[in-house]
Formats: sequence, C-alpha cells, structure tokens
Amino acid sequence: MTMPTQGPGVDSGYAGTTPGADGYAGAPHTADEVRSSSIGELLRQVTTDMSTLLRQEVELAKAEIRQEGKKAGKAAGLYGGAGFGGYMVALFVSIAVWQFLDNVMDSGLAALIVAVIWAAVAAVLYSKAKKNAETVRGLKQTKDSVQRVPDALKPHPEGVTR
Repeated sequence: MTMPTQGPGVDSGYAGTTPGADGYAGAPHTADEVRSSSIGELLRQVTTDMSTLLRQEVELAKAEIRQEGKKAGKAAGLYGGAGFGGYMVALFVSIAVWQFLDNVMDSGLAALIVAVIWAAVAAVLYSKAKKNAETVRGLKQTKDSVQRVPDALKPHPEGVTR
C-alpha cells in the first residue's frame, strides 16, 4: 500500500503537469514567469494545486485509518478470545472458592466475599483501561499535515515582488 506524500517543495515542480491539450507545461517559478502569466492561468494553477493538496490529504487520512483500523481489529479479536478464556477461568475459580468458603462459613457470606473480590478486580481493570484509552494517538500524520495547510495559503512576501 502506498501513501500519498508531499513533494520536497516548490523547486521540484508540479506532479502530473506535463504539456497536454490545454498547453499547461508547469507552474511558473520565477517572478518574471509569474508576471508573464495571465490571471486565469495563475488561478487555474492555484485551484489545481489546492485540489491536488486536498485529494492527497483525504488519501492520507484514508490510508492512515485503514492501517490503524486493521491493527485495532486484530487486537480486538485477540482480546475477545482472551477475554472469553479469562471469563471461563474466572467463573470456575470463583465457583471453587465459593465452595471452599462454604465449608467454613455460611453460603451467602462466601458468595458475598467472592463478589467483593471481583468488584476490586473490576475497579483495577477499569482504571488501567481508562489510562490506556488516553494513549490512543488517532490520526497523527493527517492532523499534522492538515495543520500545515493554512500556512501554505498565507502570502509569503519575502519571495514576491510587484
């Protein structure tokens, strides 16, 4: 699976801008080339670049979601199997402890003791799960890339002369 990437910068040219039926041979790089271009051509280049940028961002997000989703799905399946196995062990150990305690005390009190132990275990597991859920990173690359888009739209006067 390939993930879309942004090129190294303006100096690399524009991908997919080979001369075609419309005569578009590439984006101007110097101030003279910009001055000699028509407003329509400049606007077409800007909208093409914006469209390409947005498509790449969407593709990056899709790829990242697929990648993270596969990992999460596999982990969920394994946790499910382990959870069922753990449930069966806990059930039979709980019954054994209950029966053991039933020999030395009232059956109701023995069941209450086993229930309190399981309540403590559940509280500890909930606490760990909450801490673990806070470490989920989400779509880090997409977030970082999208945050850079507004910077690309801001004018940079140091390289432009009028």
